[in-house]
Amino acid sequence: MLPDRPDLPGWDDLPFWADGWPEVRARLMADARPWLPAPDQVLAALALPPAAVRVVILGQDPYPTPGHAHGFAFSVAPGVAPPRSLANILTELRADLGAVPPDGDLRGWAAQGVLLLNTVLTVPAGEAGGHARIGWQALTGQVLARLGDRPRAFVLWGRPAQALRAQVPGDGHLFVESAHPSPLSARRGFFGSRPFSRVNDWLAGRGDATVDWARGGG
Repeated sequence: MLPDRPDLPGWDDLPFWADGWPEVRARLMADARPWLPAPDQVLAALALPPAAVRVVILGQDPYPTPGHAHGFAFSVAPGVAPPRSLANILTELRADLGAVPPDGDLRGWAAQGVLLLNTVLTVPAGEAGGHARIGWQALTGQVLARLGDRPRAFVLWGRPAQALRAQVPGDGHLFVESAHPSPLSARRGFFGSRPFSRVNDWLAGRGDATVDWARGGG
């Protein structure tokens, strides 16, 4: 069941919860199609409060295959074989830093301050992009605006994510941009882009702890 007003410290005062959430929630509850992820996982990524966010990785919408999505962009539920985009991410991670998580559950990244945020937080089963017009983008924009209050690293894969760069205010951020890891575009600039070491180099240069990208979920 989707709550009337989510309890998300640090995010729960965003205008979206009054202005956009009632309509999005109503449309989801009225959708007769099965949709993903499970209702209690839709907002899982935002359990990471703004003050804890150091890195943002933007996705598009959840995996449309039942059993895959669990509320974190690009991540899959524990024990699920990585879909092709995630497999390409892990291939690039291994080439970049030499080690990868034990499976496709990326919650170990989130535990270190990496916000794995999808632009659209739900998807009808088997229909990629099927909820792209129900109003989620207002939430994404407000989240990004809040995260402009101090320098952070933003990893933007593909043109849709890169178009959101303008919604991040403030100065001093790191923007890592490349082609999307999708099989259709990974060889057009994603492979070899070394996003993980670039983020860690930037964090280290600021005197911040680096991300252990090989850390497992759970």
